[in-house]
Amino acid sequence: MTRILPIALLLCAVSLFADNYPRQPGVSPRHYVLRVTLSDDTDEIQGETTVEMRFLQPAVTAFALDLAGVRDGKGMTVTAVTADEPANSTPLSYTHENDRLTIHLPAAPNPGALRRFTVKYHGIPANGLKIVKNKFGERCFFSVNWPVMARQWLPMIDHPSAKATSEFLVTAPARYQVVANGVLVEEIDLGDGRRLTHWKQDEPIASWLDNIGVAQFAARTFGQALGIPLQTWVFHQDRDNGIVALETSMRQAIEFYSDYVGPYPYDKLGGVEAAGMGGGMEHASAIFFGQASIRDRPASSLVWHEVAHQWFGDSVTEKDWDDAWLSEGFATYFANLSTEHYHGRDAFVAALKNARAAILRMESQPKPVPVVHDNLPEISGGAAPVRLVYQKGGWFLHMLRGQIGTDKFWQGMREYYRRFRDSNASTQDLRQVMEEVSGQDLAWFFRQWLYRTGSPIVEAAWSYDPSAQKVHLDLTQTQPGDPFRLPIEVALSSTRIVKLDFAATQQSFEIPCEQDPGAIALDPDVWLLLDAKVTRRP
Repeated sequence: MTRILPIALLLCAVSLFADNYPRQPGVSPRHYVLRVTLSDDTDEIQGETTVEMRFLQPAVTAFALDLAGVRDGKGMTVTAVTADEPANSTPLSYTHENDRLTIHLPAAPNPGALRRFTVKYHGIPANGLKIVKNKFGERCFFSVNWPVMARQWLPMIDHPSAKATSEFLVTAPARYQVVANGVLVEEIDLGDGRRLTHWKQDEPIASWLDNIGVAQFAARTFGQALGIPLQTWVFHQDRDNGIVALETSMRQAIEFYSDYVGPYPYDKLGGVEAAGMGGGMEHASAIFFGQASIRDRPASSLVWHEVAHQWFGDSVTEKDWDDAWLSEGFATYFANLSTEHYHGRDAFVAALKNARAAILRMESQPKPVPVVHDNLPEISGGAAPVRLVYQKGGWFLHMLRGQIGTDKFWQGMREYYRRFRDSNASTQDLRQVMEEVSGQDLAWFFRQWLYRTGSPIVEAAWSYDPSAQKVHLDLTQTQPGDPFRLPIEVALSSTRIVKLDFAATQQSFEIPCEQDPGAIALDPDVWLLLDAKVTRRP
């Protein structure tokens, strides 16, 4: 039986969910220099990564980077690891087992020390970096590191808690253009048919957000939005479709979110057409859109979702994978908020109703899960979290807005972003911010909607007493487990709505009403995630 846990038990339960990635509290990556050489003659890449590591604790004589080893002819082979001092480089011993590159140090650095280490390697990526032909039959290279695929081709601490600044130096045949995170520093034609392209990302991001796209692009800068350069990078045959599919929606998103949440966190906003993936991927400042989405019509909802991630997921990043909804639920709801802002309330409500129906279908399946749960089984295999994380996470934010009011909701969003920009946050961090701005105790609200499985099923039976001029209303919750606490609205007419506090399995209400309403509706303004059935008694 599902029960709402007391807060002390809840915290214990949540601790069981914390993903089991092997944390390294003694070190923290500060900056990566990612050098990659690509060729048309082979799918093998040559790599050289320099990581600047800060040591946080004494007696640290080893640390590990994630890097896939060789299996079935694919994977990375490490050839050298060095400690880089100002005047020289010192070879270090290392072990590369079970997709972990452990680097051994001759002596423990002092706490607070910064050290640089370089890893040289090569191999054919089994995943992460896709070397494919695009829809026009042209060879191209696109990385898709989400959620844990950076390790397939880059030696990094591959976990959302380990954010760092970065730069890519990509050497590729000169017929290709290269796009990556951050700002373009330099392009150098090497004189041998190859070009070196250097991009630099100055804000710390998680490993899944470090990405490159290498193709024969039509690269276009289409002005600025609030001082941020806007770019599209699409296959040269798709130049005109790229303008239609991406440009207006990108500008709308950056203007809306900047106005309502806070300043855009990066130095550019690029929309990149990509092969080897579907949908979109929120790479910081260089969003990838699957090639099927670049057509002669706006990809508005997809664009709004991925641009929302620049604030929530990229800049404010979940501390571990169990809180993936802080990324995906936010982007899902903010895409709906963009619909409300640009297309009106009716389109917004239609999107909410569609999402609600999808959530109820998902929760009717065997072994439903709450929004905050152990996501690692899916994520460790490279899959997305269950769709519930997206849809119900988004619906939670909508209900939170209804609980504290729209003005307080936006105040909370701005403060949450301000406080955790370029950092990591947890569900509890969000709750604390929302409690501060609203003045409400929201522990019950977060427990009920994020940590409990299922949604309420409410059956309403009503009748009208003309002599007493009252509506008699019986509400019953029929879902398994304890009743939900529901501040529920009841519409007696198009102009009259009453709000009831319904927190029992069954509860009766008498509502004064001068005339027979003819019909009533539960939750007429679509603020609750519930399955409602209404019948009139004779």
